[in-house]
Amino acid sequence: MPLSEGKQALMRAFREATYVLSTHDPEQLPHDSIAEVAFVGRSNSGKSSAINALTCRRRLAHVSRTPGRTQSINFFNVGRGRYLVDLPGYGYAAVGAAQRRQWDRLISTYIKSRRPLRGLVLVMDARHPFGPLDRQLLRWIEPDRTACHILLTKSDKLAARVRMTAYEDARAAIDEIAPQCTVQLFSGRTAEGADHARAIVAKWLEGNKKPPVKGE
Repeated sequence: MPLSEGKQALMRAFREATYVLSTHDPEQLPHDSIAEVAFVGRSNSGKSSAINALTCRRRLAHVSRTPGRTQSINFFNVGRGRYLVDLPGYGYAAVGAAQRRQWDRLISTYIKSRRPLRGLVLVMDARHPFGPLDRQLLRWIEPDRTACHILLTKSDKLAARVRMTAYEDARAAIDEIAPQCTVQLFSGRTAEGADHARAIVAKWLEGNKKPPVKGE
């Protein structure tokens, strides 16, 4: 189905995305926001690389080889009160328990209470998908039927046969855990799957209300 003019304009606006702010304080989130799509996942799963691939920018979101580098909520404006949101990565064991609890509270508070949130992009390393914390997140959002699209990142590191097995296994897993989710293979390095993911995010951001989920 062809994209509407509004969605096409929004997809073009991704290339002009700008960094706005980083914050640990839910009270400091942008007040002008109409719609947001948040990227969530384990530390070092490729969230920042995915944002850069979708915006066709190499350094919009900071990419680090050090897990746990994203420690705050980062906002990127794609125009007209619409934002891409990079959430802190979860599951980084090298930080203290108090820091992990702070990150968990920040993530959970944002996902549960942020009114402009239209959907989550859950980023998983295709070589190690559906870890315990990923499954916990999916089970946590399933009762609210939160729209969620899963990126199996770093897919370029897998052989073709292994890639398809990973994809089929992922389809089976989400049917069991959170059937409202969708899934695709993705590579931030080669931009494989970027057009498809960008179209989904643009559709969510263009909508004036939370999108219907699969099966409705």
